[in-house]
Amino acid sequence: QMPLYRRVPKLKHFEIINQKNFSIVNLTKLKEFKDNETVNLDSLVKKGLLFKPKFPIKILGKGEVKVKLKVQAHAFTKVAKEKIEAAGGSCEIINK
Repeated sequence: QMPLYRRVPKLKHFEIINQKNFSIVNLTKLKEFKDNETVNLDSLVKKGLLFKPKFPIKILGKGEVKVKLKVQAHAFTKVAKEKIEAAGGSCEIINK
């Protein structure tokens, strides 16, 4: 018989220990930036795309990028990184 301490975390409604939370930004929101601009936490707050950035930024790949941007974020999805670099931009991973 499996002991109780091995069964309990598999039950529903238990919080995930050491869960990583991100402030999510899709590529569709980056249309407001002009060519050769730097996209980081400060610029996203100034444009009104993030209001209270409590968590690190993660860029998701929904949408298209047509301008060359220098994006600085804590994490990127594979698709987002490919689309930004295909448009001639660059992706820089920053640490906390």
